[in-house]
Amino acid sequence: MALLDEGRLFPAEARTRSLARSLYDEVKALPIVSPHGHTDPRWYAEDEAFPDPARLFVTPDHYVFRMLFSQGISLDALGVPRADGSVGETDGRKIWRLFAQNYHLFRGTPSRLWLDHSFQEVFGLDVPLSAKTADYYYEHIDACLKRPEFRPRALFERFNIEAIATTESPLDDLRWHHMIRQSGWSGKVVTAYRPDAVVDPEFEGFAANVARFGELTGCDTSSWDGYLEAHRKRRAFFKQYGATSTDHGHATARTENLSAQEAARLFAKALADECTPDEADAFRGHMLTEMARMSLDDGLVMQIHPGSFRNHSAAMMARYGRDKGFDIPTRTDYVRALKPLLDAVGTEPGLTVIVFTLDETSYARELAPLAGVYPALKLGPAWWFFDSPEGMRRYREMTTETAGFYNTVGFNDDTRAFCSIPARHDVARRVDCAYLATLVAEGRLGLEEAGEVAHDLAYRLAKQAYRL
Repeated sequence: MALLDEGRLFPAEARTRSLARSLYDEVKALPIVSPHGHTDPRWYAEDEAFPDPARLFVTPDHYVFRMLFSQGISLDALGVPRADGSVGETDGRKIWRLFAQNYHLFRGTPSRLWLDHSFQEVFGLDVPLSAKTADYYYEHIDACLKRPEFRPRALFERFNIEAIATTESPLDDLRWHHMIRQSGWSGKVVTAYRPDAVVDPEFEGFAANVARFGELTGCDTSSWDGYLEAHRKRRAFFKQYGATSTDHGHATARTENLSAQEAARLFAKALADECTPDEADAFRGHMLTEMARMSLDDGLVMQIHPGSFRNHSAAMMARYGRDKGFDIPTRTDYVRALKPLLDAVGTEPGLTVIVFTLDETSYARELAPLAGVYPALKLGPAWWFFDSPEGMRRYREMTTETAGFYNTVGFNDDTRAFCSIPARHDVARRVDCAYLATLVAEGRLGLEEAGEVAHDLAYRLAKQAYRL
């Protein structure tokens, strides 16, 4: 009994379904380009076996544990590490049983698609997960994880990953990327420059982070000029480890193009922890424009993903730290917010700024029209809360008429859950092929053209946009 329907996500109407399947058959085996993600580079560096099924599927995946928490199951019971490094439940089998008993909570969600794909395609399981099959699943997956073909590098190659980017802070020493380089392994794992810790005055420990930033670069980061030079040096260091992009997660899409004097004034206030919320937002916004100017010089692709109220629960943030499922979408303005940056660099054809959103209402009204005219601007894929069949379909419907396909950048999986990578790309390929098949069936696109677009969306656009 297969866990997955072979025709999943294809249109119900017979002719369109057949067209979608034929398009999908041409792209399903293409290599995976994963240019934006959060897998741990240590996995590839040390290439050690994953410890157990619970620590592979449950404790690192906020899509999984946030759903369980919403139903009253504590993160301690799921083995999610606390901010101080301690852990509640450490018995992997107990965690797995709790997960299996509540697997029904994922019905109809993209997480269910990703998990079932991993269970069937990676581990060869063919019975549904439930309380009754929990131990069978655990023992089967655990036995697999002890075999060399299930270690991180072997899975990387089995998943047909051509390139993957991890995401690191400027304060990271990139030791794991260095170890990967020294190992002689041929897998392409690159870093990406995520400077939030040293550009956001509201980031915990901002002043200490900036001081450490100066120590790492040998720059005087107490001065505005020295601080900017530290970014240039650190970006160059990240490029040595394959970085082709920067990544900016800000609360709003606000950008500014301040004078050097005003920027230096705000920077001094930020170091002294004296910024008002508006001044902190203005400083973050100006740093986006500074990062864009640096990208013109060093060629790094810039990614902006605003609009998340991060760590919405102060109590959970204090107990468990960041990235524990409490980042919530907010309304986001792009037309006015991006204007200072676009006035400064938006018509530069050598610059690529990829913009994501958690506010779907902005796609047709703002983002597609902006990307449809500014050469520097490209649209990131549907992602995060909209990394789903419905979100992907709506994305194509709302953006194609104004931005086309070629002002978008293909797909990225943005995941910490390693085994979900091929599952997520498979969902994206199926949904895109279903959309293209509809255009063919309606006489709006030729079949040969649709095949070319399917290939571009599945592979070429991501590789081209991220310069991989």
